[in-house]
Amino acid sequence: MILADKIIDLRKKAGMSQEELAEKLGVSRQSVSKWEMAQSTPDLNRILKMSEIFGVTTDYLLKDKIDLAKPESTADISVEDIYDETQPPLTYVSMKQANDFLSKNKKHAFFIALGVALCIVSVVPPILLEIFNNSALEDLSAVFMFLIIAAAVGMFIFSSMSMKSFDFLKSQCIDTEYGIDGMVKSKKEQYQSRHIMMIVIGVMLCILSVVPAIIFGTAFNNYVTDMLSSVLLFVCVAVGVFMIVNTSIIIGGYNVLLEEEGYSRDRKTRTHVDKSSLAGRIISAYWCIILAVYFAYSFTTWDFGRSWIIFPIAGVLTPVVTFIAKAIEKK
Repeated sequence: MILADKIIDLRKKAGMSQEELAEKLGVSRQSVSKWEMAQSTPDLNRILKMSEIFGVTTDYLLKDKIDLAKPESTADISVEDIYDETQPPLTYVSMKQANDFLSKNKKHAFFIALGVALCIVSVVPPILLEIFNNSALEDLSAVFMFLIIAAAVGMFIFSSMSMKSFDFLKSQCIDTEYGIDGMVKSKKEQYQSRHIMMIVIGVMLCILSVVPAIIFGTAFNNYVTDMLSSVLLFVCVAVGVFMIVNTSIIIGGYNVLLEEEGYSRDRKTRTHVDKSSLAGRIISAYWCIILAVYFAYSFTTWDFGRSWIIFPIAGVLTPVVTFIAKAIEKK
């Protein structure tokens, strides 16, 4: 009996699943699957650990000629039984690939979040130049607005293209090199408190963004302060949304390598369509619709003094849209 058959036999006798054995050995389930299909061999440390777990000698595990009496023969275990546990085929991910992905994902998170924030603050030039009540300046404000939006779109395209080589991580089941799971889990645990803090602060900024407008409107009640308070409102919303989007993409990167939450293997095996970024797409579409409504109304009426109200409302509703998008994604 070869090592692969012995691992299967001992594991089944112990009533363990591949995941349970993998957890005890500190490896991924994919690694155990490969051992049982004789596609790879565990290192000496794992052999020693298995001998302790199963209560057998290392000689029994390593020497093919030693075949201890056992109540259940592996002859009844078919290749199909093992193959079913490892469907679909796994894509190998090295430590270097994992580190490259995490590093680039942080930059990707920054540029995408910054692009979204720029789209939000793109309305600031029309609001500021509206104070001067000059038609020439109003035309110039539109130029500034589109320049900011163009810069944001450029960030979206550049950042998305830079992550193109890692798309397989979100759509294919992966077999990570030994040590990756532990490394990623450690980094995720260290980042978790920061993630929660950024989400809380981001949501609070979106909700409280209307407060300056209310305070300035009540205290001063003049056109200039109204416009300036509107600018402050958009800045608050932009910062809040930046924090939410940035941290969500970063934590999503850890989930990609761990195959957790929206990137679980169960989701990948049930559907071969990449839905992992569904929540992100819904949120992006939401802000695109908001911008479209703002532009349509503003350039139809040229009433920038009132059209800005679209954004605080959208900012307050952002946490609600995010919650709904994530709920849809998990279905």
